[in-house]
Order: sequence, then structure tokens, then C-alpha cells
Amino acid sequence: MAFESLSDKLTGAFKRLKNKGKLTEADVKEAMREVRLALLEADVNFKVAKDFTNKVTERAIGADVMESLTPAQMVIKIVNEELTALMGEENARVEFNSKPPTVIMLCGLQGAGKTTHAAKLGKYFKAQDHRPMLAACDIYRPAAIEQLKIVGEKAGVPVFEMGTENPVKIAKEAVRHARDYGNDIVILDTAGRLHIDEQLMQELRDIKAEVNPDEILLTIDSMTGQDAVNVAKTFNEALDITGVILTKLDGDTRGGAALSVRAVTGRPIKFSGTGEKLEDLEAFHPDRMASRILGMGDVLTLIEEAEQKLDQEKAEELARKMLKNKMDFNDMLDQLDQVRNMGPIKGILSKLPGVGNKVDEMDINERVLDWNRAIILSMTPAEREHPGLLNPSRKRRIAAGSGRPVEEVNRLIKQLEQTQKMMRQLTSQGKKGKQLRRMLNNSGGGMPGMPGGGFPGM
Repeated sequence: MAFESLSDKLTGAFKRLKNKGKLTEADVKEAMREVRLALLEADVNFKVAKDFTNKVTERAIGADVMESLTPAQMVIKIVNEELTALMGEENARVEFNSKPPTVIMLCGLQGAGKTTHAAKLGKYFKAQDHRPMLAACDIYRPAAIEQLKIVGEKAGVPVFEMGTENPVKIAKEAVRHARDYGNDIVILDTAGRLHIDEQLMQELRDIKAEVNPDEILLTIDSMTGQDAVNVAKTFNEALDITGVILTKLDGDTRGGAALSVRAVTGRPIKFSGTGEKLEDLEAFHPDRMASRILGMGDVLTLIEEAEQKLDQEKAEELARKMLKNKMDFNDMLDQLDQVRNMGPIKGILSKLPGVGNKVDEMDINERVLDWNRAIILSMTPAEREHPGLLNPSRKRRIAAGSGRPVEEVNRLIKQLEQTQKMMRQLTSQGKKGKQLRRMLNNSGGGMPGMPGGGFPGM
């Protein structure tokens, strides 16, 4: 996961501070030396890493920290605050034009993910009741226009294209088309190059001069590390970008780009790509990212993802069934599907406090959800609704049909029985039962798909 190595090293440095109890100035400086080395290994710009640790050291050796009852916790708090400030302090939003359409111009090197993220942005804004349109301004890369059409169709967003016409003209006509047909956002997918060259920059300057975009977002592959910062600096000098989209934050990236881009360019990270699916795009929150890096989790983002990706009606129906203790395998199947919609399990767990930097140490098989789904789908409708029908011969048939051993069938049945037993006990415990019923009614069943805080079938 992103920042894993950096997170581990920072956690180790802070653990040594906690073991010291009362801190001296030398303890803080030694810890900051480890922090600086961790930042440099994560590909953070050298000057950025030096300035960061100097700021933390200056604040951490103050009397209010040294003389506090929990000095190590105070140092961690300062690091968290400075990390947040380094990445932008607060999430930067897209500036919408008061007279639509709002024009968003994407730029960047080839392979950074511009075309895919154009569609991701389209889907993101469509979910917010906007009427976005994509414009194919990359006439050089083979099949670029066709790729934009494909991802645009998947996102449910229209694509404007004029073949291999001049990109400046395409951009101008796209804005005019959007104005005529009621699209309030135009996303320009411009051409990239394998490296920065003057021809690329001049074309982008011409497009900017012609359509005067409200946002110029630079798409950066976070896997490129320090080079990403150099790219951002060059594009910013040429175009005066308004923000950055950082892609592939779900991969094995060291995180240096995320921590350096704003400090070097003065421009905020506005979005981050967190997966291959079109819905895997998040508004970038510096405070939440700082918490993730320090292993504190990111519960707010997890809740927002649950609200966006999970079916609230099904969650409320599940809550009612749980209260009446009528949960069956149909409900478990719904849970499995909803959990899968939220993405990889490791990605979900990484946002939980105290779990984030330990996810890769856990023995989690992502295929378990699919195997358990296959077991349930191998049951008849009657068996799903009435688990008591599952005698040994039926279990053997289900195991054969799903391609899984009978032991796994028995384990899944036991998990359902344990959930039912737990709900019987909780809802019958007088005052506690009333509190639980109130909680389920108010929350629609807690986090949909994960009653009791666990993952169904795991």
C-alpha cells in the first residue's frame, strides 16, 4: 500500500520516543534525524525533508512539549500537523465558473493516466448531479480517442471528438458544444509526451489561451517518485497549473511525490487515484493523508466511501432483519456484494486506526469473498432462506457445486449461526438491547455490509 515503508519507519521512530518517557532535546533531534532519513528514502525532495524536520524540531523542543506529561504524544501531534501543512492544510476544491461550462484542462506526461482520470472525474462530477462532457484533444497517441470513448461510455459521460483536427480548435468547439447542449463541465483530455518538450508545452499554452480554462490539473503518476516533482515544477512554470491529480496511490509507491508537490510548486493536490476502477477517485484531504501516514487510519474517508458505494435501502432492510433475528444467507450474499463494491479488503482495513501500517502483515486472502459467494450461490433459494435445511447430503452437493471443501461450507453456516446468536443475546439484554436497537435504527445497520464490525464470510 502507499506510504507503507514511510509509515513503518515513522512508527518505529515514535515508538522509541514513547519508550523514553521524559524527552531531552537530544532525543528529539535523534528522532528527527530518523524522520528525515525516512522522508528521503520515500523520495521526498531533499529541501522539503530538511525544512520539515527543522520546523518539527523547533516546535518539539519548546518548553510546553518537554515539560508535558506525554511529550512523545505531543511530538507526534506536531508531526501530524506539519505533515498536514506540508500537503496543503485543507482540501482544495475545484473552482466552478459562475457562468457554465466550467472548463477543466488535464495535462501531464504520457502514461500518467490522463485519459482514465478524465473519465474518473466525469463520473465523480456526474454523481454530484453535474452534467460533465469529455473532449478528446489528444490526436497523436494511437487509439487515444477510442480509449476516451470507451471509458466515457463506462462512466456514462458523453465524449466530444473531431478526429485529428487541430487540438486548439477541438477544445474551442467542445466548449461551444457544451454551452449549446447544457453540459456544465468540460474536461479536456490533452496530449501527453514521453518527456517534456517545447512542442507539447506550446500546444497546451495555445489551448489555455483559446479557452481560458477554470482549472488546469496536472496528472502525475505517484510511482515516478522524485521525477514527478520535477515534472510538476516544469508544467507549473509553463502553464500556471491550479492543482494536481496524483494517480496510483493504491500501488507500492513511496509517497515522496505527495509530500513534495505542493511544497515545490505551491499548487495543491486536488484528487488522488486509488485504484483501477472509474469510481476509485478521492478528493484529496491533507489531514486524512497525514493520519494514514502516521498509522492513525482514515475513518472519515471510509465512511464517505460506504455512503457512496453501498446501498442504503439494503442496509436499512438488513438492520430490520437483524433486530428481528431473521438474517439468512440472502442477506449474507448482499453483504458480500456490498463489501466487494468498496474495493480490496486491505484498502478498507488500511483506513482503520491502528491497522493501517499493519495490513500487509495480515494473512488476508481477497478471494475468500468470492469463494463464499460461490458457496451461497450453490444453494437453492429455500436453503438460503432456511439454513436449517442444510443436512450433510445438501452440504456435499453445495461443496461440489461451488468447488470448495465441505469444511468451508460448514464454516460459513457456523458464521451465520454465530451472528444470529449474537443478535439474540444483544437485543434481549434489557437496556443494552434498547440501545442497540436505537443505534441500528439510526445508522441503518451500522456500516452497510459489515454488521458487528467484521467482514462476512471471513
